[in-house]
Parts: sequence; C-alpha cells; structure tokens
Amino acid sequence: MVEEMSNQNARINMVKQQLRTGNVLNESVLELYDVIPRHEFVPDHYIDFAYSDMQIPLSPTQRMLTPLEEGKILQALALTGTETILEIGTGSGFLTALMSKLCKKVISVEYYPEFTQRAARKLKAHNCTNIELITGDGSRGWLENAPYDVIVFTGALEKLTETHKLQILPGGRLFAIEGKAPAMQARLHQLIHDEIWRHALLFETDIPPLVDQLKPEEFVF
Repeated sequence: MVEEMSNQNARINMVKQQLRTGNVLNESVLELYDVIPRHEFVPDHYIDFAYSDMQIPLSPTQRMLTPLEEGKILQALALTGTETILEIGTGSGFLTALMSKLCKKVISVEYYPEFTQRAARKLKAHNCTNIELITGDGSRGWLENAPYDVIVFTGALEKLTETHKLQILPGGRLFAIEGKAPAMQARLHQLIHDEIWRHALLFETDIPPLVDQLKPEEFVF
C-alpha cells in the first residue's frame, strides 16, 4: 500500500513538474499515465526512477526515452484512433502501450528477442490487444506491412532515407530522432501530399542508435 501511494505521488509529480511544465498539455495524453503505470514497464532495479526525468537503461546499450520525450511525441502525433502505427524499437513496451490506447493498431518491431518477450508479457497484463510484436531489424522500416499512417523510430537514425519516407501514407506522420551523439534532433515529418513534407523540431536529445545489421562497422583509429 505504501509503495502504491509512493508510485502514485511520483506519477502525479511527474505529470505536474515534467509534462505540464514541458508544454505537454493534451489531457488525452496526460490521462494515459494514469491508465498505464510506467513503473510496471521499467526494469525492476529502476522502479524507484520510473517517474524521474531520465533515460532509464534497459541494457548496457539501450535506454528508454524520458517521460517528457514520450509525452511530446504522443502530443505531436495527434492520434485520432484510426491510425495504424509502425513502431521501430519496442524497448520496454511502455510507449507501445501508450500509443495503442490512442490508435487502431500498433505494429512494433524490436531487434532484441528478450525485449519483445518481456514487452509481450507486460502488454498482455495491461490488456493492450491491438498490438502486433515482431522481432527483426527495422532500421529501414518494415516494408511487409507498408504503408502506414504513422511511423515512430525510438532509436536514433543518422538521417531519414527515401525508403523510410515511402512507407508513409499521404497525410501521415513520421517521427524520428536524427543525427549523431551527443546532439540529435527529434523531428516530426508530415506528408502533406505529392511528396510535399512539413517538418517540426520537437526536442533535442541523445539516444542510442537503432541497430542496423547491414551498416558497416565504424572503426576508430
């Protein structure tokens, strides 16, 4: 009971001090943090930090986005409940769960099978039934089910390619974190029509790059 109250207070403070202060004011987005408890998705030894303004490690090489980064993405996507979303990088499954409550379907591709398995258990426990989990290399998107209304890359890309953009339907949105550490830009790209795109910078961050099996290794001399 005490632990439950502690998590609830931490969540309330996070919404007030991080999300609202960071201009995430969409009530539909804020309410999701009541519906899906973040502390149930983070690794066990980071539960005390579940509502902190930090990128929680999921493994030595992978991290969750911060609550504010998640909130800004969700608010910018302006989901209406009709979209099919492709998410590249399931990670903990928390952002997957949040998006699933705002759209028609999420297809989420994760490189690490242990992440997929863990997320599957968490998502099932929270009745997130409109999600298809796939284990694979999604660094170039996922052509098999394309095109999509929305694509969300949760790991960094050096830059977007035409292959990525061709998987978006007219009127669709593509969120990507672009660039190299330590200065990366999180951008929302919207396909207006006929290859005309609108771009918006949401925030700056530093997140591990997406695993790309086909990319040559970089040698440091």
